[in-house]
Amino acid sequence: MKRRTFTSLVAGLSLGASLLGTSAMAQDNMRIALVVKALGIGFFEAAAEGAEEAATELGNVEIIYTGPTDTTAEGQIEVINSLIAQGVDAIAISANDPDALVPALKRAMQRGITVISWDSGVAEDGRQMHLNPSSNALIGNMIIKLAADHLPDGGEVAVLSASATATNQNIWIEEMNKVMGNYPGINVVSTVYGDDLADKSYREAQGLMQSHPDLDAIIAPTSVGIVAAAQAVADAGKAGEINVTGLGLPSEMAGAIESGASKSFAIWNPIDLGYSATMIAHALATEAATAEPGSEIPMGRMGSVTLDDTNAAAMADPFVYDASNIDQFKSIF
Repeated sequence: MKRRTFTSLVAGLSLGASLLGTSAMAQDNMRIALVVKALGIGFFEAAAEGAEEAATELGNVEIIYTGPTDTTAEGQIEVINSLIAQGVDAIAISANDPDALVPALKRAMQRGITVISWDSGVAEDGRQMHLNPSSNALIGNMIIKLAADHLPDGGEVAVLSASATATNQNIWIEEMNKVMGNYPGINVVSTVYGDDLADKSYREAQGLMQSHPDLDAIIAPTSVGIVAAAQAVADAGKAGEINVTGLGLPSEMAGAIESGASKSFAIWNPIDLGYSATMIAHALATEAATAEPGSEIPMGRMGSVTLDDTNAAAMADPFVYDASNIDQFKSIF
């Protein structure tokens, strides 16, 4: 994969011509920006690996992996404005807020930049298509099923989500609530938000245990929150008593499975998600595919997706990890 070369002006006609040639070649590279909710999160770093895999496969593609330092819309807007100024070819973003990013992303599209959202969506006016990691209904059912499977007589569960405005988290919780009737005896006693910050998520989990002494499970549909909650449960000496479940990374949850703080959890492969988002962004930017209801968009080794009436599609079903298979995956992502 070729990468963009930055040089400074130096004296000498032959060297100057050489630099101009290098610059011209660099401009032939398609630059796809993978914008994440915040830097330093394992899930998104794994997605970046998938994006780089896709770039290598496609050739002449440069991945710009970027995002704010915290999970705010304001931080992402600054990143988007910078990418517009750089004149990137495509932006693939996991949104901290579905609506607040729309004006900036509309400006990007007006400049001819392909814009898609993935993982956590943007309102329809602010993107050309959205790639859900899985079906929202399947995820919503999965996160409550993971708790209910270990509570045959029912019990109290609480939800530790990311930010209150995180599109994907809110949709999954809504879908979970729709199927609560399928799990008699399961009572959701509280929903709190850790803002995808490890320390805040840890404190919120502590607060849940203090406020609900009969708590049986914590559901965290966020890779940051589930690790923090499992640590809080282990530190409180309640591993095996309170089951922490939801969505997490095998590499980060292996210890929780071993300690008993978590009996099982689920996730799609973030490497596949970053790969698929990059393939879709490339297909749209090169006009190999169009973003309109009913369109089929190729995703390389992941097959293809067909857009629904909102120009959204789902990549794959979530996969459950537990003591029987965690060792197979913990060194991968």
